[in-house]
Amino acid sequence: MNHDHPIRRLGALALTAAAALTLVTACSGGDKPSGTAAQAAANGPEPKTIDGAKAAAQTVFDRFAGGDFAGAWDMYTAAGKAAISKDDYVKLNQACSRKGLAIQLTSARMDGADHAIVIAKQLVATQSYTMVYENNAWKLEPAQEGLALYKLGAAKAIAAQKKAGTCAGGQ
Repeated sequence: MNHDHPIRRLGALALTAAAALTLVTACSGGDKPSGTAAQAAANGPEPKTIDGAKAAAQTVFDRFAGGDFAGAWDMYTAAGKAAISKDDYVKLNQACSRKGLAIQLTSARMDGADHAIVIAKQLVATQSYTMVYENNAWKLEPAQEGLALYKLGAAKAIAAQKKAGTCAGGQ
């Protein structure tokens, strides 16, 4: 048996090259950005791009659908936060939101340099949302109807939603 056969040497070389490539790829993988809004915030300003807006929007939707209302409120614009306290926002959504139903981003477009319009779907309802680039991060801007509701405070907002039949937590 000849151990210096050209096919064996080629096979050993190929295995060595594959092992080296795997090692290089595995070691360099940690340097790549993950694209998540949380990681971008930890590493500095979020990208002021449509992809950055989409990633932030999906994070807000995931937090909301998962019942992390405090985390969703954290991603509101300054105007949204001024309209309702974090505690009232959490109370309102614990009482009236549809928790556990995924909100899926379906499309997005830039609307100027620091605004993006994202379209999201929950069950059969589709709605547009505005993301605003504020303080180096994409933030969700509540719609005017939401701002008006928030200004009522949690107790009155819950009562208003129950009266209108839009409180998922009960009538």
